[in-house]
Amino acid sequence: MINITFIGFGEAGGIFAADLADRAVVTVWDRKFITPSAQAESLADEQARLRQKAAGAGVRVAGSLAEALDNATLIFSTVTASQALAVATEAAALLKPGQVFLDLNSVSPATKQAAAAQVQASGADYIDVAVMSPVPPKRLATPLLIGGLEAEAIARKLETLGLNSRFQSQQVGEASAIKMCRSVMIKGLEALTTECLSAARRYGVEQPVLASLHASFPSLGWNDALPDYLISRVAEHGQRRAEEMREVVKTLEDVGVDAAMSQGIVTTQQGLVDALRQRQLTYQQLTPFNWQHTLDTLFKDR
Repeated sequence: MINITFIGFGEAGGIFAADLADRAVVTVWDRKFITPSAQAESLADEQARLRQKAAGAGVRVAGSLAEALDNATLIFSTVTASQALAVATEAAALLKPGQVFLDLNSVSPATKQAAAAQVQASGADYIDVAVMSPVPPKRLATPLLIGGLEAEAIARKLETLGLNSRFQSQQVGEASAIKMCRSVMIKGLEALTTECLSAARRYGVEQPVLASLHASFPSLGWNDALPDYLISRVAEHGQRRAEEMREVVKTLEDVGVDAAMSQGIVTTQQGLVDALRQRQLTYQQLTPFNWQHTLDTLFKDR
């Protein structure tokens, strides 16, 4: 069986690792498995949760990044956007020819190209992977765009493992450019919904607003589950989305496009996360998620 390693054991990495465990030897590594002494108490519960998650998925937890990379054929990097280049740089020092580093992180084409230079200097192959929809609920069927010098062959290899991969380009960065431009719209819709309904709720006019949106766009579900879904994505993943949108800003500015809207999306995504922290609330405490209850809690006493 092929040896696969995941660097980063969050939502995407956790789902892919679990689903590949019956067709490969899967090892996972996450920096949260190492606890700095100053944070030992605060991270103990998180570590226990991650180890339980790994056990349930049937994957092995490595003791270090070097151990995780040793003998791995395919290495999937599924960390946060802010850590993507640093992880590629750290891994590059440990990689060797014959290994393939697949960068699934939502970062700008320029960041992917910088990571590629680091990895390729080791003799390993670098693959730009753009994840084109939320990993849940599609899991292995999540569409992946693949780019890089060896991308066509790697796309076929991923397909044999059950992944929904499609070759995009031999040029690193093209697949990610598609993803980043798409994110302006997707993450923007989440941010606009959060801002729109926060104000509507405060004025007590959310139902007429939603009715008007439904009348204008009846196929989207404004009168049903869409508002809960969009705002819940910000509440659960706003930190990661804000980091991704900072990379979107870079993507736009690198080609001379004004990024005013994307800057605003960063502010709104990060703002909801910061508001939850100020209330000492986690997303798990808000489930089952209800957008009205969440916004009422955040705006309480204001």
